Amino acid sequence: MTTRRVHHPPLPLVVEVEAPYACFTRPEFKTERMSYPVMTPSAAKGVLEAIFWKPEFGYQVTRIEVLKPIRWASIRRNEVSSMLTMAWVREAMADTSVRFDAEADRDQRNMVCLRDVAYRIHAQVRLRPHATDPEAKYRDQLRRRVERGACYSQPFMGVREFSASFRPNTGCEPIPHDEKLGVMLHSIVYGPEGESYRWFQAELQRGVLAIPREGIELPGADTRTGGRR
Repeated sequence: MTTRRVHHPPLPLVVEVEAPYACFTRPEFKTERMSYPVMTPSAAKGVLEAIFWKPEFGYQVTRIEVLKPIRWASIRRNEVSSMLTMAWVREAMADTSVRFDAEADRDQRNMVCLRDVAYRIHAQVRLRPHATDPEAKYRDQLRRRVERGACYSQPFMGVREFSASFRPNTGCEPIPHDEKLGVMLHSIVYGPEGESYRWFQAELQRGVLAIPREGIELPGADTRTGGRR
């Protein structure tokens, strides 16, 4: 009689992050910024990549825990109305007289954001095909950087003005809050035709946002950007 060895995935990497303000913009609001009540997986991935990133692997966020009560704030901020395109960049590179006038394109808009936020991010490392080192090496490197408070770039909460700090797991309990959050961005897939988007139905249960391994494309939605960055 032979016994089959069961492969158990490694324990998730855990990082806590907090900030005075955060804005995780809902995609259905085109002009004014309106935040989700909780950090999104893409924002959590951005925090981890700011701490430690290598082209040999990527992060898969599996769970986000809300550690402080959900509080809202409204802020007026200056933004530019136009979106930068690759066609404009190519034109500016070819003609040095081409300039972008931010003052002429400036518009004041309202942002409904979160204040005094803290989250616990759970994630796994997913090796890419060209990786040569074991997964454990990258996991240990992230842990050491979190313990030292070291990062490659300043983490932020949705928009760059909202800088964030991070720390190892403190073990504090998530808030007791349940809420259906609707459709949320799961991930962005990059291909020859541009970017495509994957989504999932998000729900907060006892302060915990569980994230599926795979997202889905919305039926009938134009999910590609046509190569725009």
